[in-house]
Amino acid sequence: MNKRRLSKITPYILILPFLCMMSFVFAGGLLQAVVQSTGYMPVFGMYDVSLRYYVQLFSNARFMSSLWYTFYIAFVSAALSVSLGVLIAFAVDKSRSGESLSYTLYKVPIIIPHIVVAILVIQIFFQTGIISRILFALNIIQDATDFPLLIYDRGGIGIMLAYLYKQAPFVTLTVFTVLKGLNKKYVQVAQNLGANSFQTVFRVTLPLLAPTILSTFLITFAFAFGAFEIPFLLRSPARLTLPILAYFDYRSPVLAHMPAAMATSVTISVISLSFIVVYMWLLRAMTRRGMEGGGFL
Repeated sequence: MNKRRLSKITPYILILPFLCMMSFVFAGGLLQAVVQSTGYMPVFGMYDVSLRYYVQLFSNARFMSSLWYTFYIAFVSAALSVSLGVLIAFAVDKSRSGESLSYTLYKVPIIIPHIVVAILVIQIFFQTGIISRILFALNIIQDATDFPLLIYDRGGIGIMLAYLYKQAPFVTLTVFTVLKGLNKKYVQVAQNLGANSFQTVFRVTLPLLAPTILSTFLITFAFAFGAFEIPFLLRSPARLTLPILAYFDYRSPVLAHMPAAMATSVTISVISLSFIVVYMWLLRAMTRRGMEGGGFL
């Protein structure tokens, strides 16, 4: 084996132990969930194997409501995070402070745990939070109830605010890193051909960034779709996301609810893995089209 080939596979060899361990944990947990979702749980005296729990799940109005609510939360928060993150990345790229400013923008929010972010959102946006108190001191509102309900609301605004704070810096980091490494000759050629700044961004820069933007959207969507902490802490009692629904079914004293909880968990995993497959397919198609000279968009 020559040195060039060895240098290419060395990174994969180094991360192989970690990948094997994580694959074992993930695959083992998923396999156990799949088995238990069929109703086979010998430790509780349940030996009948069937798909009736999945049939009951998708015919259950409570589950379908949670499914669409989870999609709504994940899609809106991912779309807002990507939009804001891309705008900040362009602003950082245009600023003179450049990289030092980017560190300030993304490092602090990224390292803060989600539980701490949830507490911050409550302290700032609750009806008795900081913003409400400032508005009260300025006589803009007369009572705490005059401030709109942004936390524990049915629309999930508090949840999306927490995701926006955590995910937008991640998008900024990813997009800014790629944006900084783009070949500026494309922009210069477009400008020499008479394109203005608006046309250059939408006809040159954004198409080159399309795979990165797509990947960050799918990553943030998948995370929000399967996340538990923030929806659990900031949820409305009347609306549940799928992970919380699975948690309550799993904690139920009724043993018959446990296979349903596992079926919900398997459904979450399948949907998340489906988005990974779609992402890989789209990325391959966009890369192939770009290599053929047609551009990404």
